This record gives sequence, structure tokens and C-alpha cells, in this order.
Amino acid sequence: MSTEQTKTAQIITMEAPSSLIDEHGRPSYGYFDGPVAELSLSEFNYFNEMDKPASVMGRHFDFKQFQFVSLTTPRYIIGVAIADIRYVGSAFCYLYDISKNRITETSWLKPLGLGYQLTPSPMSGVGQISSGKGQIRFNLVEGIWHLFISTKTIDAELELEALPLSLPIALCSPTGYSGWTYTQKHNGLKPKGTLTVHGEPQPLNHALAGYDFSAGYMRRETSWRWASINAHTPDGIMGLNLAAGVNETGACENVFWINGERHLLGPVQFEFERNSGHYNDRANDRANNSASAWRIFSYDGNLELSFQPRNCRSEKLNLIFLKSNFRQYIGEYSGHVTDNFGKKHHLHNVLGLTEDHFARW
Repeated sequence: MSTEQTKTAQIITMEAPSSLIDEHGRPSYGYFDGPVAELSLSEFNYFNEMDKPASVMGRHFDFKQFQFVSLTTPRYIIGVAIADIRYVGSAFCYLYDISKNRITETSWLKPLGLGYQLTPSPMSGVGQISSGKGQIRFNLVEGIWHLFISTKTIDAELELEALPLSLPIALCSPTGYSGWTYTQKHNGLKPKGTLTVHGEPQPLNHALAGYDFSAGYMRRETSWRWASINAHTPDGIMGLNLAAGVNETGACENVFWINGERHLLGPVQFEFERNSGHYNDRANDRANNSASAWRIFSYDGNLELSFQPRNCRSEKLNLIFLKSNFRQYIGEYSGHVTDNFGKKHHLHNVLGLTEDHFARW
């Protein structure tokens, strides 16, 4: 088969609007070549399932957002997240020691907007949470992410720098009956600044990072599967983001970066045994148990990956009207992904993340 025949279908993108909500109060749907400056929540014409304007309470409590940064170095993987689901704010910062296969973490849970902040703008704003346990903060300045961490194990002041001409994936798609979800993600970034772990400065010349900004009027009950890679490979710096469960109405958030070049991908399928392995909230038990491999693939054959979990950061919250069953796995990928020009890129035991999450919020 010729190279021309193996090319993937071209996905059409558009210039990012300055406001996600247009002059008629409707979201702009599709793929954007860059961040949307403002979500403009107050301009959204939000209706309930019976076509009546949503109440003030509904407009406030139905909006959800979360931000996440992952950082990979030769010795550690760090995951940092802040979520605002209106009723509560939650956050975590974990440190995964690659050689010891051990996770240590700090977590936060705050009620009703107290002690945390998330700005609903993918371009500029602050996300932060703090307590006696420490502080994490995301500063977005003209689309550039700055990460600050201060916990017992980690101190960091980092700027996440994209490779020249590299674009994030940014898209908005309809969600549920009258909602929408905006997602912006970028992998294969180079962190600059300082990182100290257990009091020891860490070199950043081989470190890579990725971020996730997601917000919108999401389903009251939702779930997703997710995969992420930031890695040095024989082909160069690789970034990969795959997901199923949220942005799948006419668009999907699947994307592959190689040396900063963005390749938008089609839908993928996740196959795994949810109850395999016996991970729980004790770090030693997590480290000493194994889970069966995941298969992540596309029906067109352009992507075929296996993922073998090594460890897991998990959390279950059952707060009566709010529920969360969260598992983020760290493990190794093998397989291949085909870019938009038909070139096949191979992976062999490349470290990365997957996630399986159910939420009722």
C-alpha cells in the first residue's frame, strides 16, 4: 500500500475565537488552533431539559472544571490536579519513584469554594489550593502554564515551554442535552525552572510535561478513560493524549505530537479489566499488586497499544449525592501509532499514564 493510501483523514481546524460563547449565547464547536481566551460563562444561554432557562443555582452548580499537570523525569513522575465541582474543591499531588515503584502523595478536600480557586480561562488566570499540608498553584499567563508546588516532598517553580510552532489540542463539543465541554491539552512540553525532590535538586534537561484544562456543563453522571504519554523516543520527543467518554459528539480529543508537530487522531477504544489487581489506598499494597494489561486501539488500525500498569493512585469518595471512583495508573506502553502522514511510530516499554474515572457531580 502506498504512503498516500495510508494517510489518515484530515481533520479541519479553525482559528480560536476570543470568546467560546458567540453573540447568540451559543458555544462555538469544533477544533481550534490555539487556546480560547475566555469561556464567557455569563453569556451562555443555558436551558434545562424542559427548555426553560436554567436557574441561577443551576448555572452555578452545573459548571465543572479541572486542571492537571504531569511531569516526567528520568527518576520521577509527578501528577498535580485541582478540580472544582462547585460543591467541593479537591486536589492531589503525587510523586512516583520509578526505580522503587512507590507513590507518595498529598491531597486536599475543601467545601464550597473555601480555600481554593480556579479561573475559567484557558489563556490567563490562577488555579490554587493550600492548607497546612502545602500548596499547589497553576498560573496561566498568555497561554503559558507556570507550576508551583510546595509539599513535604516536592518544591517546584516551573514554566512549561512548548517546542517551536507546536499547537495544543483545543476543542469544544456538545455534552448531554444542553451542555458543552471545552478541553485543551498539550503534551511533549519542556519544563524550565527548578525542581527539588526530598531536598535534592533535579536536573530538567531530560524532563517533559503535559497539561490538561477541561471545563464545561458536563453530564451529572459521567465517566472517562484516558491515556497520556510524555517521552523521549528514537523518533524524538513524543506526546500522546487519548480519551473516551466525554468529548465524543462529532469530535474527539485524541492527538499525537512528535517533536512538537500535532497530529489529530480519530476515535479509540479502551479494553481492560476494571477489577483486575487489588489496588487500594495503601501505598505498599499498590506497589505489590499487579493489574492486567490494557489494550487501546483504533478500528482503522492506525493505533494499537498495550499498557501494563506498574502502580496506581486511587481514590473513592461517596458523599451521598456526590461520588467519585478515580484510578490513575502508571505503567509502560508498547505498540504503534500512525501519524497524519502515514508514518508508523513504535513504542517499547515507554512510561505513561492511564485513567479510569466515574463521577456523579
